[in-house]
Amino acid sequence: MRPWNDQVQVLECVAVLPETPDVMTFSFQTPDESWFRYHPGQFITLELPIPGAPMLRTYTLSSSPSRPLSVSVTVKAQAGSVASRWMFDNVREGVRLKAYGPAGIFTFHNHPAERYLFISAGSGITPMMSMTRWLYDYARHTDIKFIHCARSPTDIIFRAELERMAARVNDIELAWIVERADPFDAWTGYKGRINSLMLELIASDYQEREIFCCGPAVFMQAVRDILNAAAFDMTHYHEESFAAPLAEDLGLVGIDDVIPEEGKGARVVFATSGLEAACTETDTILQVAKGLGLNIPSACQFGVCGTCKTKKISGEVHMVHNGGIRDDEVEEGYILACCSKPIGRVEVEA
Repeated sequence: MRPWNDQVQVLECVAVLPETPDVMTFSFQTPDESWFRYHPGQFITLELPIPGAPMLRTYTLSSSPSRPLSVSVTVKAQAGSVASRWMFDNVREGVRLKAYGPAGIFTFHNHPAERYLFISAGSGITPMMSMTRWLYDYARHTDIKFIHCARSPTDIIFRAELERMAARVNDIELAWIVERADPFDAWTGYKGRINSLMLELIASDYQEREIFCCGPAVFMQAVRDILNAAAFDMTHYHEESFAAPLAEDLGLVGIDDVIPEEGKGARVVFATSGLEAACTETDTILQVAKGLGLNIPSACQFGVCGTCKTKKISGEVHMVHNGGIRDDEVEEGYILACCSKPIGRVEVEA
């Protein structure tokens, strides 16, 4: 048996497996049954013969190189996606596609550690599944905390397989976070959106783990905000990005997170009271208010209760909350004073 050569060999679909109502796994072999070598977490690029013009689309391999006789990609039917819709409607057993790869640097082989934290949302679970399958097959007794976020329990991809693996070994601990429960079915897990309190409850030692994250851009931004607010060493944080393959890991190039700087000056103006004060970007609006003798009602001071909600008139703040404010309220300009830090000059109603 020869290894797969993407320059001369095509892939042939050998199985199509439903995962959730809008997610399918497509498994491929080569017609001459070559074997596949790659790092768990890498991706391939499929050439889809869509009428009008072929499309090239990148998909992470959800399979593991510990099972080298086939490769699998798990595809979510994204709204408005021509490629995923074509895959769902046309790829069946026997269909052959040209593929390129594998490629990518999002793999724990580049960052060996004794303890990992995998955080994903939606179809971002695929590279985490590949890495978890590899570690499970090789029985390396690597400590894995696995957090996955989904719309509902029905939408958790690979749930049954992951729970079977976790039931057989002590090295894998799972935590599901859903936005809503399924109708007529009890849900005893976490509900809402991932926040710092959930992270502490699920993986209290996350500061000592190598963290891999994959999901929608806004989701990964939220995770980075949580970690930055906790002063996590971001050299141990890695996220998936389908950019051009790199020869070496260049870290978080291209990510420009707003991070309050210790000692950098800022100013908060309280419009209603007519008071203002100089401060630093690491001070919260609530701390500045208390320093001026202003009483902004507050309780938890962790961004949970929403008691300190106030309107921002102008300027920018860096806010990392734990569910105490709704998205529509943020869009209207409201902030939580206890967990909002001023970036430059900020004016609030207080």
